[in-house]
Amino acid sequence: MKNYDKTKVEEGARTELHDKLHLTGAEVSVNCLPAGACVPFVHSHKQNEEIYAVIGGAGKAVIDGEEIALAAGDWLRVSPAAKRQFFAADNAELKYICIQVKAGSLEGYTSADAVI
Repeated sequence: MKNYDKTKVEEGARTELHDKLHLTGAEVSVNCLPAGACVPFVHSHKQNEEIYAVIGGAGKAVIDGEEIALAAGDWLRVSPAAKRQFFAADNAELKYICIQVKAGSLEGYTSADAVI
């Protein structure tokens, strides 16, 4: 049995990697909102925080009523209870990766979790 999974993300509006990579500790999605588009709903989570990596374009997030400008290279962490919605700029698409993990679950990281 191999100890890894590999997949390719095709161009599209949204690709969820949970099933494709058999993820057991996180949910990861690759997203692209066309210019002028938005996620069509406001949402929050019961227990998962989300980490967003903007990989292209520009837009904004509205979190608990506050507007946050987004551009390529930005990273954003959102607490579970925060109400959020994402919008692409009128003249640019917004490409981002969303990583969803259970808040407070990280017990070790980087060198503290490595076995050398």
